[in-house]
Formats: sequence, C-alpha cells, structure tokens
Amino acid sequence: MAFWETETPLFYKYLAEGKMRMRWILIFCLIGFVGCDSEPRSLMVIRGQTMGTTFQVKLHNSGLDQVKLDADINALLIEVNRQMSTYQKDSEITQFNQSQAIDWVGISGDFGYVLGVAQQVSEWSGGAFDVTVGPLVNLWGFGPEAVPVRIPNADSVQVRMAMVGYEKLNVRSDQKAVRKLIPQMYCDLSAIAKGFGVDAVAGYLDRLNVTAYFVEIGGEVRVRGRNRDGKLWRVGIATPTAQGGLQKVVEIEDHAMATSGDYHNYFEKDGKRYSHTIDPRTGHPITHRLASVSVIHKECAYADALATAINVMGPDNGFEFALEQDLPVFLLIKSDNGFEEKMTPAFEKIFYHKN
Repeated sequence: MAFWETETPLFYKYLAEGKMRMRWILIFCLIGFVGCDSEPRSLMVIRGQTMGTTFQVKLHNSGLDQVKLDADINALLIEVNRQMSTYQKDSEITQFNQSQAIDWVGISGDFGYVLGVAQQVSEWSGGAFDVTVGPLVNLWGFGPEAVPVRIPNADSVQVRMAMVGYEKLNVRSDQKAVRKLIPQMYCDLSAIAKGFGVDAVAGYLDRLNVTAYFVEIGGEVRVRGRNRDGKLWRVGIATPTAQGGLQKVVEIEDHAMATSGDYHNYFEKDGKRYSHTIDPRTGHPITHRLASVSVIHKECAYADALATAINVMGPDNGFEFALEQDLPVFLLIKSDNGFEEKMTPAFEKIFYHKN
C-alpha cells in the first residue's frame, strides 16, 4: 500500500485491500516539514469515504467553491461504486454478473473503459491479471461471500477454474457493449476500480483546469503539477508489516502510483496463511515471497492492474515482465533479514531524477 504526503502532516494508514474496513496505524510528521497541527490556508483538502476505504483530494490556489467541489467529487465516486462494486446488489457489475445471458449487453462508458483496460493488462500479463477471477475470489472467501469454513478441495477449485479466463469475456472495440462466452462468468474489479476512481477524480479536476492536485483513494495516488512550494509531490511506500513504517519516498509529477500487497488481507487456517491475491492461472492464493509491488504509470487504473499482475507473477517473473514492458516498478521481497528492495531502471530514473 502506498502512503501519501500531505503538505504538512503525513498520515500513514493501512487498508485491508478488497475488504470493507480500514485501520489507522500511525500518524506522524515527516522530518523537515512544519508542524502537524493545521493545514495551510491556501491548501484545499477534501476527505471522505468510498469503496470501503478513504479518499483525499488536495489542491491549492484553485479559486473553486469547496462545498460544490466536495459534493461533486462524492457524487462522482458514488457513481463509480454504482457501476463497479460487487458489494452493491444494484450495481452495474452485479447485474452483469447475475445475468446468464451470453448476448452483447450495452454498458456505461466508464464500465466499458475499465473492462477494456483490464483485458489489455490480462493480455500483456498472460492472464496473471484477470477480472474474471471472481468465482475463485468468492470460493476462497475474499469476495462478497464469507470466509470459508474449510479450505476448498481440488474438485471445487477446478469447477470454479472452468468459469475463469479473460478470453471468456468480450469487450466491444468501442467499449459500449460486453458479452460473456459462458453464463457463469463473474467479474471482480477490486484490483482496478480504486485506480479508476483516482483517474475519474483527476479527470474531473482537469476539466476544471486545476493544474496542481493530489488525489488518493485507499493508498492509490495520482498527482498533477507541483505542491504549494513548487516542489514535486512526494509519495511514500509503506513497509509491508503490521508495525508499519515508511520504506521509500518517491517524487512524481503528472503520474500515478499504485501498490499491491498481501500483507493485510488474508486468513489463517491450521497454521497456514492464505493471501487474498488469487492466481487465476492456478486457482490458489499466491505463496511466493514478494511482499509488495509499486507501479508508476500515467493512469492509476493501469498502475493498479499492473501492480496486481506483477504481484501474482512473483518476484522473478514479475520483475522480468516489468523489464520487458519498461515499467517503473519497485518491489519489496521478504527475506530472512527483513525486505530486499528491487527496482527497474525505469523506476530508478524517476527515483534518482535521471534525465
């Protein structure tokens, strides 16, 4: 999970990815910044809750009406939830999942766009990212269904595997219609919806001609311009432990960053830990030593999906994929002495401000 930097206090939180709850862990100031008692008056801050987590938007010297901006942003995020939340019985995705039809179905532009991005990342990653993984997510107890009383047996996994596969989902080229190739197919957008929500808010601010902002939902971040001091926005990457902490701070401009990890959302059974991240190619939770993946991209939806894909692949295959795609990626890998850091050349270029 990524941290984010405010222009005075730095709030650290951990979020249970995919679950509808949030835990505050630590609040403190980043050394070198002014006191933690107030926001600068020139800074407009909007905070709220969405997608089972929290969001914050920061902009300065915008000249906009904060009350209207607050209302518009909340309405926008409510609409994203109405389209893409599997936890809402009347959402667009829930209606699509419940339908047994295999004909083309008209969908909203945003829903179509997210499915289009998802399919693209699925193809790039050879199916490591796959929004049709929903039946497996539910089987292992990480979706709207409850945590399983017992570990699924091989037969039940195989039954669900037959429902999974991004090739079983067609998105029309204009992204205005979609169809299932099998009636039982079930989509889960939890690994991309937060990223899209960030992009949606950023796009709204772009249309208002806001030239400097910071948008964050559940640790996924997109920024434009620079902060009130004329410096690059600084985004932190959490140390993936229950104790928390700051592993790395990255300065970015006009980009997004998303982080995927399995260190908060899991269950234990008979002394074994089961991650919420399911490999759609095997039907089982991931078991490798990759603790977290951070990806920088122009769009947060892509960063979100790519981070999940690399997390599924694991430290070796994921890193090779990132190199092949020339992606700015930072990995934290579990070791006997804590965590090994690994970054791609594209990430190094941003981190060290190389030309």
